[in-house]
Amino acid sequence: MRYKEVKEKITGSYESLPKNHQKIAHYIIENFDAIPFLNVHEISHATSSSVASIVRFAQRTGFSGYSELRDAITKSLKTQLTNKEIFPLFEKDKIEEDLLTSVANLDIKNINDTLNLIDRESFNNTVDLILISKKVYTAGLGISYLLAEILAYQLNQVAVNASTFKHSHTLFHEQILFLGKNDLIIAFSFPPYSKETVEAAKFACDKGIKVISITNKPASPITFYSAANLIVKSENMLFTNSFAAISVLINAVATQCALKNKAKAKKFLKETYDIAESQDQIIL
Repeated sequence: MRYKEVKEKITGSYESLPKNHQKIAHYIIENFDAIPFLNVHEISHATSSSVASIVRFAQRTGFSGYSELRDAITKSLKTQLTNKEIFPLFEKDKIEEDLLTSVANLDIKNINDTLNLIDRESFNNTVDLILISKKVYTAGLGISYLLAEILAYQLNQVAVNASTFKHSHTLFHEQILFLGKNDLIIAFSFPPYSKETVEAAKFACDKGIKVISITNKPASPITFYSAANLIVKSENMLFTNSFAAISVLINAVATQCALKNKAKAKKFLKETYDIAESQDQIIL
């Protein structure tokens, strides 16, 4: 069983699990890489759950018991590619590291980690869902709202009908009421996680509307209500999130949409250019 399939077996049954089993599921997803080294008693202690509860949790998610669950996770991790740096970090012994270099190094690391974290199948499925959807809605609060607007703008540039949920006099839930099952929501959720965004994802999921989450870890709250998760590293020296790797992902999604739908994207670009030129909005 592959890495993604094991995770999907756990997250797929999350909503139907009792609260104590949801806590176990959250711990296992959050500490996926460590599970091969933990026995059932250690999981019991870490989650304040009984050994019997952990065994029942494993059975409810499709395994005979904790041992089979741990073995499946171990085998799935072995299939993962060895982590490789696409962009090498600046060599600290060759330059005197200042703040600018430190920030750049951290963002380079975020991009490297993101390239290894993102499941390519999930990425391609996301693009396919975008292209077959009647309309794409992006969502987020705070910094995530700005990211949602950028993604909607980028998608519009490649002929995808996209707009951003506004956070004004109407809540996300109210705006979702107007959506149909052929629409798609792409939600940004980064620390501190917005309760409204997570609850909106759950509301949409319950209505049969697919949600794609762009977030910072496999067990962030929104992932349990998403059809696909794109995990992006956003570590920063400040208390905010870094945009570097998220920007790379947004650009990659829009670019892949354009490449998979070249004729429509090219036609839309030409028509946009012609309109701007007719309004004397282009300087030649």
